[in-house]
Amino acid sequence: MLTLDKIYHAKYILKQVIRETDVIHAPKINPESNIWLKTENLQITGSFKVRGAYYKMSCLSDEEKSKGVIACSAGNHAQGVALAAAKNGIKSVICLPDGAPISKVEATKSYGAEVCLVKGVYDDAYAEALRQRDEYGYTFVHPFDDENVIAGQGTIGLELIEQVPDMDAVIVPIGGGGLISGLAFAIKSLNPNIRVYGVQAAGAPSMLNAVKDGHIECLDSVSTIADGIAVKEPGENTFKIVSEYVDEIVTVTDDEISAAILALMEQQKLVTEGAGAVSVAAAMFNKVPIKDKKVVCLLSGGNIDVTILSRVIKRGLLMTGRNSTLNIELLDKPGQLMDVSKIIAELGGNVISIHHERANEGSDVNGCYLRIVLETRNYEHIQQIKSALKNNGFKITND
Repeated sequence: MLTLDKIYHAKYILKQVIRETDVIHAPKINPESNIWLKTENLQITGSFKVRGAYYKMSCLSDEEKSKGVIACSAGNHAQGVALAAAKNGIKSVICLPDGAPISKVEATKSYGAEVCLVKGVYDDAYAEALRQRDEYGYTFVHPFDDENVIAGQGTIGLELIEQVPDMDAVIVPIGGGGLISGLAFAIKSLNPNIRVYGVQAAGAPSMLNAVKDGHIECLDSVSTIADGIAVKEPGENTFKIVSEYVDEIVTVTDDEISAAILALMEQQKLVTEGAGAVSVAAAMFNKVPIKDKKVVCLLSGGNIDVTILSRVIKRGLLMTGRNSTLNIELLDKPGQLMDVSKIIAELGGNVISIHHERANEGSDVNGCYLRIVLETRNYEHIQQIKSALKNNGFKITND
């Protein structure tokens, strides 16, 4: 049974192993709130997961340690288990879905784990890990539905109570629920007035659905750039704790997550993965009632695959009005392109690319079309440019 004493014991055990991550002020994230960031993306292994994994490992008997451990993960839990096992001299086998980012697979191997790639998603890797556990006698280290793992994650709550004692609320990512279970239990036990909000990806709302309907459900599929929280079914322990201690659960879209990743890079010089940025997305887009409140957003991890980072940044630029495409219908006569360019330049837009073509069959014989991709400041800037073009007689066809 999870207790506050167990979480304090975990804090004592982890003291020499993990980093007590900083809390950083981030006033631009939501100007109407007083936002702070708990930077678990800067934790060793780049994620909070090492806390629960190491504490779980420390509780094993000598016989269990001699047989080794097995785990399944989309990536961050894998690295936490691999590092914890290596530090304790224990063999570790990690089952990962074959779609896990290459960077996470290689990082897991670098900590000394034996990696087993399983076709499918997290739940398929989970089934294979249980099969090998039964066959070889490994101890299974569950990524979230284990009281020792939950206690390890709960140490973040103890740190926050010390670092930001006057906080009004904390916003926490939810996948299977291990992180928010430990954190909410610790914080609510010490100060029940602090609000705890959970955030899931809109494409993987497993805990949200379970709490709303009052029983655990399994999603048919999950789809989100936040692979670290793409979990079809929450755990029994985590479902019970979340139902009792978490005040509200909300969702954010992939576009909102992308905008949050971009904001953290630009404003705070912090790199987060999709799962690590959902708390900031919830704050940025006012998914929870935090106006005039002192709020901590938990950045749960920073292990984003660099191969998708450029795509995430592009989506973030579009989401925040920093990038725009205009399709303009012109008369095919000299000077039209110059006039359009002059309007855009005078208003401070930066042209990235231009595609110009004459009219197609069925349109004005003297017409042509101009497709311009622009760098802009925000949506207001885009509207300013569109209005100026229209006032000068140009027709925008994608408005």
